[in-house]
Amino acid sequence: MKKATKTRLDQRASEDREVQHTAFLSLLKETDKPVEWSYEVWDEFVADLSHKNNRRRAIAAQLLCNLAKSDPQNKMVKTFPALLEVTRDERFVTARHTIQALWKVGVAGKKQLKLLLEGTQLRFAECESEKNGTLIRYDLLQGLRNLYDQLQDAKIKKLALELIETETDAKYQKKYQMLWKSV
Repeated sequence: MKKATKTRLDQRASEDREVQHTAFLSLLKETDKPVEWSYEVWDEFVADLSHKNNRRRAIAAQLLCNLAKSDPQNKMVKTFPALLEVTRDERFVTARHTIQALWKVGVAGKKQLKLLLEGTQLRFAECESEKNGTLIRYDLLQGLRNLYDQLQDAKIKKLALELIETETDAKYQKKYQMLWKSV
């Protein structure tokens, strides 16, 4: 691992929000493509999913989603339930950042895609009664759209349209359909 990467990894745990945010953005950019150091930090990121600091939870979740493409050992298969749990975080901003990054797991392989689609379907159904349920649903569907744009897999579109059909409020159903209008 490069010294600069190690420094950013250390800084992501900084109490200084600006230092932490700058390190996070740099790591996010670096992990947009596969990296060789994923397993050097994997367990630490998994542990951070339940850290007392919600920013640490959000950073860990988003970076793990990005690291899914750097996971030839398929550790994400065991990690995914903990990642999905962060989509239910007590701090909505943490949950939302996780939901918005979650789709990246599905790009990593067939097993990960299966987990992601099942997890999305579960969260879509269970969030109906949550305080921000319609926003969660929108973000989940946006994630499916992002995934579809990457993989061009008809089963992703099929699932999204099926989920939209379960929405009972016509206003939100129409809003969700707009995500898929151009496909």
